[in-house]
Amino acid sequence: MMMIDQIEDWIDATNRAFLPKRQSCVRFAQAFSGYFPQAFLEEAGFVMVDRIPKPDFPQLRQLGIDDLLELAAAGMTYKTTYYLLSAQSRNLRLHFHELVHVAQWRLLGGPGFIARYLAEIRCNGYADAPLERMAYALETRYADNAPAFDVPTEVRRQLSSVGHRGRPR
Repeated sequence: MMMIDQIEDWIDATNRAFLPKRQSCVRFAQAFSGYFPQAFLEEAGFVMVDRIPKPDFPQLRQLGIDDLLELAAAGMTYKTTYYLLSAQSRNLRLHFHELVHVAQWRLLGGPGFIARYLAEIRCNGYADAPLERMAYALETRYADNAPAFDVPTEVRRQLSSVGHRGRPR
């Protein structure tokens, strides 16, 4: 089994295991009005946890992405579900950031997102990975009270103008 498939299987099993604790993002419809369509928020969900679940396969460490595996992350997104540390439950900025990742997952698909994210982390490190930089930049626009913009559309636009490792096409 290829590593991408192994990671995706782990993600699917993790999301199934946490399904009883998953909450709908539709609760953010008012806070994120104009940023995310209602249907998008209905499909997305989050789980509050004491520890962020992360895959820890030996092959991942061999890729040299230890900074991601060791990162004390407050949140992590797997497909349409993201996980937040319980202390972050009211952090709208973090919810917004993770919802940007949900949009990225939806556009790139499971294997596409996993492959791209791992390649970006390996080549650029976590802080400079283009998918992370995009999420932080859009989160900052939201936090700065910029005029509302459709996040999934903006993610699509940015993904289509950036090559595999974050270089313009």
